[in-house]
Amino acid sequence: MGDMSSTRTRLLPAERLLRAAAELFSREGIRAVGVDRILAEAGTARASLYQTYGSKDALIVAYMEQCHEEDRAALQRAVQDEPDPVARILRVFDLDARTAPDKGFRGCSYGNAVTEFPQVDHPVHAVVERHRKWLLTVWVRDLAALGVRRPAQTAEQLLLLHDGGLRRSQFSRSVEPIVQAREMAATVIARELQD
Repeated sequence: MGDMSSTRTRLLPAERLLRAAAELFSREGIRAVGVDRILAEAGTARASLYQTYGSKDALIVAYMEQCHEEDRAALQRAVQDEPDPVARILRVFDLDARTAPDKGFRGCSYGNAVTEFPQVDHPVHAVVERHRKWLLTVWVRDLAALGVRRPAQTAEQLLLLHDGGLRRSQFSRSVEPIVQAREMAATVIARELQD
């Protein structure tokens, strides 16, 4: 019992820091939130941040990795009982439409991060790239299962629609652009199946 309690105590500052950072970053943007604000929200000392993450940049990367893992898990849950590859592909758009209002129509967290850190050598770019490659891989697999002749090219088109729907949703503060992007994605897939 004592070991478990001490482990929980040891991990708690890191968890509190990441939770506070995630809430603040998603609501206000990454650059807009300073270290002092994160520490105050987390109720932790500055030393905890540097002992656990080493820097604000490392905390940002941990936040983006958490976004990636949460999105992967959400999609896996959403498609686990879905046998139709088309429905599995379109489920990404459905998830976006469902979560956009809860996220305050902030758009794509990956696109926002890359916009805030345009330097391509910033470590956040590697996480964003890994997320996008993962999504493309998932879509390519389903498109290939459907017999689409150019699954990689089609997946890139779907990603463009996905990005555009999220961005337009951010501007209009509405799910309608995501719904329209979903309809366009369904049309792209249907067209490819006719070729």
